[in-house]
Amino acid sequence: MATFRKLKSGWRAEIFRQGVRRSKVLPTKREAQDWAARQEYELANGEQLAASTLFTDVLDRYVREVSPAKRGHRWEDLQIRRLQKDPLARKPISEITATDLAGWRDRRLRDVSAGTVRREMVLVSAIFTQARREWRMVSVNPMSDVRRPKEPPKRSRRPSDDEIERLLYVAGDDLSKSQARAVHAFLFAIETGMRAGEIVGMRSDAVDLERRVVTLPMTKNGDARQVPLSSEAVRLLRALPEGEPVFQLSSQNLDALFRKMRDKAAIEGLNFHDSRHEAITRLSRKLDVLALAKMVGHRDIKMLQRYYDATAEELARRLD
Repeated sequence: MATFRKLKSGWRAEIFRQGVRRSKVLPTKREAQDWAARQEYELANGEQLAASTLFTDVLDRYVREVSPAKRGHRWEDLQIRRLQKDPLARKPISEITATDLAGWRDRRLRDVSAGTVRREMVLVSAIFTQARREWRMVSVNPMSDVRRPKEPPKRSRRPSDDEIERLLYVAGDDLSKSQARAVHAFLFAIETGMRAGEIVGMRSDAVDLERRVVTLPMTKNGDARQVPLSSEAVRLLRALPEGEPVFQLSSQNLDALFRKMRDKAAIEGLNFHDSRHEAITRLSRKLDVLALAKMVGHRDIKMLQRYYDATAEELARRLD
């Protein structure tokens, strides 16, 4: 049974049925009553409605109602739009089986890497979980019975001193030029362990050179983070021409310019994110595990193992 409460901003409708609680504030009591009636009907007849609801319509609803609240909603939107082009999207959600999802997985593996498919499978599983728990459109999540591709081997690429010198040479030292700032950003990433998106989003009001701290209001994990700056990181920031954002680059520009400089320097297999491997490996010589995890924004200390890439030769030198 629905309940209604008058608020300053309108009317709050609340329903509780079959273990599911829903609530929403609407401008008028009539709208609140209509919304509650629709929600109760969906909860009572969800599986019957699902029999005629195509998966593509479920995907549309997920994009409208769930994805916008997530930090990675743009990525989700792109993946869902691609999924809607697959034959799987034209089936009613109630008829989709683990076999159907395995077929979709195999089709994707012909076009993209196993790592990409694993990430997309997590998204599809989340969509089915939403349809099961809150929308009551299915009673099980068929993705739970689908084998995920083997996780790709850990990447261990790090830039050598020679490669860094070559990047600096081809980019030049005129920081009024975007190509030089792209390589400058790579050096800054090595000093701080910051991600490319965090670097290009940095604004001057978030940088305190006296305290040697950069404040990131929003990170990949959805939390704010303060990043301590080494003296070299401070030097790199002071060298930049004034502008907003600090590096005056977008994510797309940074990626394209770095790749261009890498190719011009005849360097193979290096990408901007490899700076994070280099940074974490270097910082591990100065910081303990907890301090390092806090600096680079890892909630799970185990994640550091994916980026820590000290060679046996480096470890041998540290034994003396």
